[in-house]
Amino acid sequence: MNLLDRHIFKSVLFTCAGAVALFSFVLMLGNTIRDLLGFLLSGQLSIGVFLRLIWLLIPAVAIYSLPLGMLTGVLLTLGRLSADSEITAMRAAGLSLARIARPVWILGALGAALALYVNFESMPRARVAYHKELGDAVRANPLSFIVPKTFIREFPGYVIYVGEKQGAVMRDFWLWKLDVDRRVTQFVRAESGRFDYDETANDLILTLTRAQVETRDAKSPEVFTDAQLVGSFEKSEPVRLSLDRLFGRSSVRQKIQWMTYSELQREETRVAALPVKPGEEKQHARSVMKVRLTVQEKFTIAVSVLAFALIGVPLGIKVSRRETSANLGVAVLLALGYYILTVMVGWLDRHPEYHPDVLLWLPNLIFLLLGIWLFRRIEK
Repeated sequence: MNLLDRHIFKSVLFTCAGAVALFSFVLMLGNTIRDLLGFLLSGQLSIGVFLRLIWLLIPAVAIYSLPLGMLTGVLLTLGRLSADSEITAMRAAGLSLARIARPVWILGALGAALALYVNFESMPRARVAYHKELGDAVRANPLSFIVPKTFIREFPGYVIYVGEKQGAVMRDFWLWKLDVDRRVTQFVRAESGRFDYDETANDLILTLTRAQVETRDAKSPEVFTDAQLVGSFEKSEPVRLSLDRLFGRSSVRQKIQWMTYSELQREETRVAALPVKPGEEKQHARSVMKVRLTVQEKFTIAVSVLAFALIGVPLGIKVSRRETSANLGVAVLLALGYYILTVMVGWLDRHPEYHPDVLLWLPNLIFLLLGIWLFRRIEK
């Protein structure tokens, strides 16, 4: 690789790295706010564990930020070189566009190889470790998310309010029981309550003391013309509140998207070998196709890094812009079109007769053909 190749390669590499970091940050920000920020603010996660979980999120977002970052880096770098007439100078020196684009294609191939590793090895292991560490950290102090003077809505079918908290004992305890339409069917106010954690069942066991309960008509709980049933008790029967929705058990249920390549191969063999009852042939074919689609999706997303590098070369030279925002907008629009096509093909997972695992390669094929066509036009 001569001096010119190294110059183009380094320019594209550093720009791509910056773009990947930017898109990873944006994508990871949503996951952090949704999954981790509440646990951090409630004291369930230490700063060290929080940072460790953030690190484990990187491979999950890198799946999407790598192709988008590659396209953005190529557009920005070649757009600037073309706007500064450096591409014209290279061609005047006798270099063909294919020769100029060679470092970009090498970088795209390396990026595709990295994406394959992330999709089939790094991301699955990181996702399993992420959910296990998050569950272990929260499970170590399962009552920390109960914050006094705050309405707690995490338990399906219940709303809880605690006026004061002293360890596992709660003072001024309010509980509303809701129906499927989130209407109050029962209201309980207790002088105190106590939470105990059942680690085996992953449940909180609630016991109320000196409480009053108001029960409403289950069919029309919002009608107050009829007399409401009101009672009191010194100590209630234990009420179990499942924590599975907040955090899973110690053994993480591995989703098919979190499997490595070898695990996916074994899963496909296992599903294909399952006995098929009469009338369930189509459902069995769908189950096998679901595994195959997962494998092919990981492959196609990795190859999209190279496809985006190929189409980015003629687009960057043709556009000839120095403006970062304009090139960024072009990259986002192209990536959006690619992912829309991928999602549309994914909708065919219930129709294995259409071979959606093969059709999943269609977006890459379209981008590759479009890149070749644009390249030939630019070269002429």
